Amino acid sequence: MDFEIDAKIAEYEARGARQAMLGLTDIDGVLRGKYVGFDKLKSLFAKGGGFCDCVFGWDVDDQLYDGGAVTGWHSGFPDARYRLLSASERALPESGTPYFVGEFASDDASDHPVCPRTVLRRILARADRLGLAAKAGFEYELFVFDEDADSVRDKGFRDLQPLTPGNFGYSVLRAASNSEIFQALMDYCADFRMPLEGLHCETGPGVWEAALAVADGLEAADRAALFKTFSKAFFAKRGAMATFMAKWSMDYPGQSGHYHFSLLDSAGANVFAGADASTDVPDRARWALGGLVRYVPEFLPMLAPTVNSFTRLVKGAWAPTAATWGIDNRTAAFRFIPGDDKSQHIEGRVGGADGNPYLVAAATLGAAILGIEQRIEPPEAVSGNAYDVEDSLPWEWRFAPTLRDAANRLAQSRMARELFGETFVDHYVATRLWESREYERHVNDWQLSRYFEII
Repeated sequence: MDFEIDAKIAEYEARGARQAMLGLTDIDGVLRGKYVGFDKLKSLFAKGGGFCDCVFGWDVDDQLYDGGAVTGWHSGFPDARYRLLSASERALPESGTPYFVGEFASDDASDHPVCPRTVLRRILARADRLGLAAKAGFEYELFVFDEDADSVRDKGFRDLQPLTPGNFGYSVLRAASNSEIFQALMDYCADFRMPLEGLHCETGPGVWEAALAVADGLEAADRAALFKTFSKAFFAKRGAMATFMAKWSMDYPGQSGHYHFSLLDSAGANVFAGADASTDVPDRARWALGGLVRYVPEFLPMLAPTVNSFTRLVKGAWAPTAATWGIDNRTAAFRFIPGDDKSQHIEGRVGGADGNPYLVAAATLGAAILGIEQRIEPPEAVSGNAYDVEDSLPWEWRFAPTLRDAANRLAQSRMARELFGETFVDHYVATRLWESREYERHVNDWQLSRYFEII
């Protein structure tokens, strides 16, 4: 991308912009950033910048971890270096303010060991060494409420008013009745260079499903990270509120963050295509499925990163509890989707909407690439209800039942350390164990209603 900063700033000023916005993704996928003036923007493109590395030392509530491999009280929380990515340039739709994605770097300008975007970039580089490139798209379910940040707290996050009532999946009536906001969101996303290929109501009050358009591997994750933050901003400006929790209420299905991907060869041909998927699956697609079955259970916290994630991964809730695969089978963890040479691909159905897009993509693609490298043959495809066979599967294909168990399994994974790096695995495991301890040391509503009177 041809990017001359002085010319760009003149362009920005001509359209009335007076500052830029930048954002960097923390370990949980939360965008941390700031507005900067144009003089500062020039400096950032010339020599990079520094951002307090506490963003790798605290949780989603800005509470500091009691351990971590890269920062903490022991380090004094210095600045981490970062660079802005000119190819990420886009404009905030309602103001024209330029926006840039940032990527963390080490002091010597080498890759930062726990920057989520860098973790994915290293996986894509591994694919490139095999002559492969990823095409991918994320698909998110989100609950939208007729609430705001104050009202949900006033109500204690209970008895919330959904934007639309009732169970009405794929409802043309709901979408047409609320056409102004549906169409406005699609326009907003297109204007912000994160276009949606589809938007519809899902089953449950106020549930929407948004499918982001397919893009190259890093760009697809960038768009997903931006969508999760800026769709919330879109609704907030209209007096509404969206959540990407994996499960906000036990009364309704969980919210997924499915990851669709294919791998292309150096000529741009889809290596997952080229066979009749109803009777045969091409070699590299089959080996990729073998890698997913073999390794995703070890990498699970990268797709299910919160305590809440595991309330979604239960039988009968449209989410898998073990590493299974099937041909066009939505009960399996990995769905091989038949199509033409361009559209035949794999859908990873493990991740929830709460996942960090960069880490979901890194874990999924990493497992698939290992499968191709090692030519791992998958088990037999599941036909019918995958839940019926999960209890009979080998232990290593089943998902851990809690975040703590999943984090401990990741810590012991030799291939995770080889793929993602020792420092990343140690730091990430420490953050997930912290998340588990924070949950375990708090009294919740279930405990009160179960034990208060009877025990």
